[in-house]
Amino acid sequence: MGFSDKVIARLWNTDELTIYHTRKEKGIFPIFKMIDTCASEFKSYVPYFYSTYEEENESVRTDQKKIIVLGAGPIRIGQGVEFDYSTVHAVQTIRRAGYEAIIINNNPETVSTDYTTADKLYYEPLTPEDVMAIINFEQPEGVIASLGGQTAINLAQPLMDRGVKIIGTDCAAIERAENRDSFNAIIKELGIPQPAGKAVTSIEEGVAAAAEIGYPVLVRPSFVLGGRAMQIVSKEEDLRHYLKTAVEIDEDKPVLVDKYIMGKEVEVDAICDGVDVFVPGIMELVERTGVHSGDSISVYPSFSISDKVKGIILQYAKKLGKAIGIIGLYNIQFIVDGNENVYIIEVNPRSSRTVPFLSKSTGYSLADIATEVILGKSLKEQGIFQLYPEEKKRYYVKVPVFSFQKIKGLDAYLSPEMKSTGEAIGYDKSLSRAMYKALVAAGTKVQNYGTVIVTLADEDKEEAIPLVRRFYNLGFNIEATDLTAKTMREHGIRTRTLKKLSEGSTQILDAIRAGYVSYVINTRAIMSGVHYEDGTAIRQTAVENGVTIFTSLDTVRVLLDVLEETTLTISTIDS
Repeated sequence: MGFSDKVIARLWNTDELTIYHTRKEKGIFPIFKMIDTCASEFKSYVPYFYSTYEEENESVRTDQKKIIVLGAGPIRIGQGVEFDYSTVHAVQTIRRAGYEAIIINNNPETVSTDYTTADKLYYEPLTPEDVMAIINFEQPEGVIASLGGQTAINLAQPLMDRGVKIIGTDCAAIERAENRDSFNAIIKELGIPQPAGKAVTSIEEGVAAAAEIGYPVLVRPSFVLGGRAMQIVSKEEDLRHYLKTAVEIDEDKPVLVDKYIMGKEVEVDAICDGVDVFVPGIMELVERTGVHSGDSISVYPSFSISDKVKGIILQYAKKLGKAIGIIGLYNIQFIVDGNENVYIIEVNPRSSRTVPFLSKSTGYSLADIATEVILGKSLKEQGIFQLYPEEKKRYYVKVPVFSFQKIKGLDAYLSPEMKSTGEAIGYDKSLSRAMYKALVAAGTKVQNYGTVIVTLADEDKEEAIPLVRRFYNLGFNIEATDLTAKTMREHGIRTRTLKKLSEGSTQILDAIRAGYVSYVINTRAIMSGVHYEDGTAIRQTAVENGVTIFTSLDTVRVLLDVLEETTLTISTIDS
């Protein structure tokens, strides 16, 4: 009786759904015990339950109408407390609407698993088997799966197959957004461009797709969060290695192969009620495509895209929400190239990690508005009549927080796979001052003096020259590896050459350890796909010695804006 449906299905060589119906017919379900916060010394009632198999059920079912909200599960990189924000706000809205609000989540480090948040908390794994045991007991009016990130939304179809009513964005809409063929059909019908791509189910199919699309390509597994196992691949040898070692690939687990387009990345969170769409804000990411949005610096309102591009983004967001069939929150990521062409990267038919940031920045509580929509109250009934409200007059900046010093073996290089473990926000009327506040709050050491060590991929040298010159003009000393130093000297920037490990020297590592270096700028080739162990050693040494490291020139650019404004402010005060 204690074996899971998954284990029994494997032993009996059948499927989990058949096992579930067998259990249901025989009445084999767990009961629920209450967590005793007083260790039986005093009588107490805490609506915090866990499942077990015995006679007495301590969870009392009421006659009140109920809504169950699925949480995000254990916090991990790519999914965590940002989704918990949406869950908690949803519960508050559900209770105000007169329903009993029930949360299912198994993460002790969140607000949603505080037993004072919901009417009932079930601390259970987010699997079809465990969730169904609660649903069978509580008999809710419906289950909300679109506020707990990918973990929760992946449960929608298994629950619907077992007869559960999914409210808000339903399984058909989720399929239209997340199934590559269905999404492509919608995109084509709406006339919205996207990077060329294909879902592949074998290694040879993947190699053929990349050859047809043209390298470099962005490869990633489907139905994952946080960019897990996502990479930019520049040649067939690397693609074969990726498909053999990094992911499982078969008919049930397709891998997506997309053309990599260099450009600005823009993101929106939106709400659709089936008729109208509301986009509270457009966020522009500082780092260009190739860096996961969760690891990028995000700015609202956007700082460099034109009104024309904003209009295109808003129209695409409106068309997609209605065509997919979203009821509630959804997130869209765009690429804007140098010619102001706007491409769709993906649509997530659920809440996203940027919901708390955009809610705080715009003043619109997205999770509350979306929950009202899910419960049947339209946007117009909530007093929202416009697609896009007037933008705020000050800037809000979200900067990622990394834990490279604490997570051994994690390379401190920004990539399509998310690595950040938190975020901080700064705001001000000046973008540079808002950026400074956010960088400092995120733990970045911002210094306007010292030495900058520069080691660049060949493809980045030309773009980096004016950036390094700006450091030089601010009074920084410049040190660089051989070819980078040669390039800088050719352009009139006085640079000291440092030797690398591959040249049989620890000089560059010793310089980082010496304590006089303020910043390390280290980039890696994308187009050629050639990566050297020197870069890994440099980044690791910088992390170990607490030296601020940048692996994207876009991040360097905004840091310089901050440093130059700081220097100008000091000069003005002195004069």
